[in-house]
Amino acid sequence: MDYMTEEHYKLLLSREWLVKIDTDKSTPFFLKFYSSTVDLCCHILITDTKNVWAEVLTSNRIARRWRDHNPECLEGPTAEEEWRTSVVKLLSSVHTLGGIMDLSFEVVESQYSDFAFELGSETFKWRWETCHVGPKISAEIISKHLVMPLISVTHLAFSSADPVGELSQDDLEQAVDKLGRTGRRTVDTHLKHAMSRPRVATAVRRMTAMFNFLPELPAISLDVDQPDLSLPSIQPRSRAPSSKYRDGSVPSRPLSPPMPFSARTRSPTSISPEKSTSPLIIPEVEAGPSHVADDSVTESEDDEIPASLSKGKQKEATPRRALPRGRTSSPSRPPTRVGSKTSRQATTSRAITPEQTANHGPVANDSSPPSSPPTKKAKRAVVPSSSDDDSEAERKKRVAQIKSSANRGAKQPLRRGGRRF
Repeated sequence: MDYMTEEHYKLLLSREWLVKIDTDKSTPFFLKFYSSTVDLCCHILITDTKNVWAEVLTSNRIARRWRDHNPECLEGPTAEEEWRTSVVKLLSSVHTLGGIMDLSFEVVESQYSDFAFELGSETFKWRWETCHVGPKISAEIISKHLVMPLISVTHLAFSSADPVGELSQDDLEQAVDKLGRTGRRTVDTHLKHAMSRPRVATAVRRMTAMFNFLPELPAISLDVDQPDLSLPSIQPRSRAPSSKYRDGSVPSRPLSPPMPFSARTRSPTSISPEKSTSPLIIPEVEAGPSHVADDSVTESEDDEIPASLSKGKQKEATPRRALPRGRTSSPSRPPTRVGSKTSRQATTSRAITPEQTANHGPVANDSSPPSSPPTKKAKRAVVPSSSDDDSEAERKKRVAQIKSSANRGAKQPLRRGGRRF
């Protein structure tokens, strides 16, 4: 069995389409046939515009199939080659526009092919056993052999000044040749002019709707309406906020969010101890037994002053404490309130003896915070309460205990009860 090749398809380009109808299913079929008496071969192409089938027959297969379907038509006294040539000529005459019209067409079942059909008359029968062609080749065949020629002929029919059906053979051949030469040079432009005409495009549209049973058929237009393709103008919106609502009311001013605590707190400013006019006041305490121990006095981290500041560094500027909101910093100490931290510190202050001042250095200003992180407080020794009857030996012993405890840790200003001598 031989298959269709590109050479077979090219040989069919110069052949006309033959039409036969299957009466059982009312399906039309288009056929193209080619034969050669020189090579004693023939091949056929058939399609229903959806699928394509084809078959190629050589000289031996033509003779075998003829004998199978026409056993009564035996060859005469002529030679075998002349007989086969006569059979090929008969098949060529059958597959023409005039010869195929009087032949019967019947689709039959077959176990050797994809699509089989028989052509016959009262004197002979012929059977074709065709095979399906692939989808890629099928689309190319339908496009080259059917679709493109039909579009070109339709363009000729609608663009010709004279009706195509009334033209003579010579005039029609000249018109077809002229249109074909123009179309094959620029196929894209040719198809554009053929299908962009309003008469052709709308006529094909209406015919398509008619064949597919659409309830509303589109109208055929003779002219083309040019639509307006300009973009509509859009007024830009004003970004300025409106001062009034549509009802005339004035919008209320939104409340500003509360400031964070870091923004409300003012940055501490440095204050020089030289500009501070407030002297260090150490209130005197009346003579009497001191019932408050040294450890009972509560000292905050802000009141602890390192020993480095108490030894000659009072002239350097130290950062001022963060003042509460609404207060302004002033060189003088603000008045102490009753029950405030400053009053409590003043109440718990005690007079410092000259011996303690000599041992521990000058007393630092309580209002200036430490410039470096405070060191760990040393645990103070518990000093029992003293009275006026204590002897001088007990006082010296107590001073020695204070000195020993201060040497173990950072030196801190002492705050203890005063004594009258």
